[in-house]
Amino acid sequence: MSKRAEEFLRNMTVVEALAASPPAVQIAPVKPSSRVNLKHIGGYFDDEVVEMVAVLRARLKLDNSGLIKLALEDLYRKHNAKRAFGG
Repeated sequence: MSKRAEEFLRNMTVVEALAASPPAVQIAPVKPSSRVNLKHIGGYFDDEVVEMVAVLRARLKLDNSGLIKLALEDLYRKHNAKRAFGG
């Protein structure tokens, strides 16, 4: 049996054991109202971009949504300015 197959079977045993026993800690439900009327936008990025995001999040004290919003507002503003001046 291959290493990947063995690892898969080992992990399945762990999952089955976890599913059989109830969790010891109550998990708080996510507030559904926090994302009402919002849309998710995602992407896949290489390590260099992920590092830039992490640095900017720390410096600007923003979460991913705030950082993406700030970047898009800046890009939109620049794009509109370029169009206004014939660019």
